[in-house]
Amino acid sequence: MLYHLFEYLNKGLIDFPGSGLFRYLSFRAALATLFSLLIAWIFGKYIIRFLQRKQIGEEIRNLGLEGQLAKKGTPAMGGIIILLSIMVPVLLFCNLLNVYVQLMIISTVWIGCIGFLDDYIKVFRKNKDGLHGRFKIIGQVVLGLIVASTMYFCDDVVIQERVEKNTPDAQTEVLDAAGQKTVYISESKTTKTTKTTIPFVKENEFDYQWLSPVPGEYSGIAGWLIYALAVIFIIVAVSNGANLTDGMDGLLPGVSIIIGVVLGVFAYLSGNIIYADYLNIMYIPRSGELVVFMAAFTGALIGFLWYNSYPAQVFMGDTGSLAIGAIIAVFAVVVRKELLIPVLCGIFFVESLSVVIQVAYFKYTKRKYGEGRRIFKMTPLHHHFQKEKGDVRALIQRPAQALPEAKIVMRFFIVAILLAVLTVVTLKVR
Repeated sequence: MLYHLFEYLNKGLIDFPGSGLFRYLSFRAALATLFSLLIAWIFGKYIIRFLQRKQIGEEIRNLGLEGQLAKKGTPAMGGIIILLSIMVPVLLFCNLLNVYVQLMIISTVWIGCIGFLDDYIKVFRKNKDGLHGRFKIIGQVVLGLIVASTMYFCDDVVIQERVEKNTPDAQTEVLDAAGQKTVYISESKTTKTTKTTIPFVKENEFDYQWLSPVPGEYSGIAGWLIYALAVIFIIVAVSNGANLTDGMDGLLPGVSIIIGVVLGVFAYLSGNIIYADYLNIMYIPRSGELVVFMAAFTGALIGFLWYNSYPAQVFMGDTGSLAIGAIIAVFAVVVRKELLIPVLCGIFFVESLSVVIQVAYFKYTKRKYGEGRRIFKMTPLHHHFQKEKGDVRALIQRPAQALPEAKIVMRFFIVAILLAVLTVVTLKVR
């Protein structure tokens, strides 16, 4: 809103000092980070007190983990702090006419409401199972269809590709990341496509259309269906992976901050034709505006981490965890870097994989031997490190001694940073 107000003032109706600053992504991103952090920090304590007064506390199951029972009664539904801290700066500082920003706002509100409903059933209805899993999946599938349809059918969603130029002095006038006109020496064409970035190969673009089994006039529809299925899978996988990762104080917000910074860098590079050309990556016009959204996202998580770090004063619940995963997934799809998710979101991937492997092996051994056996001492994986050797019969018993929660979280942060660096490196390693 402030962006549009100052744009209006900047047209010459009123010579308002400093109104031109709102044209710069860097300025608005800095404001979004600062405002989101302050909103989470200042209003977070009042929200926590409100939750405490309403006795909205987390129900803790005794899983035999050190310090677990001490968390009983810690306020849940803290994801409200995160959503509020994201949405206010986005509405203030983003260009709300940008289709990518609109898509991110819809994704945040939609999945945030699903997570809130799940927490509401758990806390107020005293139903520990919360919202039935099938309804969560349906909500995520609907979001996937919205995202895929917008990316495929919306006229504003395009990429700009470089083509062989016949004359060395050919010039194309384009918009840079700040929305200003720039003359760039190159021949280019704007196209609608389902292309995305694929790592570690020389020609680092992959088109979902190539997977279409139908030739001729229906190949486009078949290609969109394949693309939609891929988007749905990515949103469901990352959203639920984030939800599984949210099991220790500060773990999910800390890891998500690292992921968010990398995605923000990708959005900036992809939305700037100079950097996109230098790095030989896909140029996505108008995607630079997403830097402001991601700045608000990371600022909100930093502010929430103030209260969620060990020992946590508040838990985010599904209101926060499902929304965080969905935001990351949709953002990656929008900047066409979704195939980098297994590396960038490696923590989410391993946490989810540990659960899948554990359940599959337990069921297999129960059918074969009459009793279920385990590979890990406990899943999701972060809980495996909290168990002493011999506490549970499992194939993997290391580490022999249980690690303190704070140490596990810090080591996961280090791994997340290494994965983030590796993801950025993929821009040039081909």
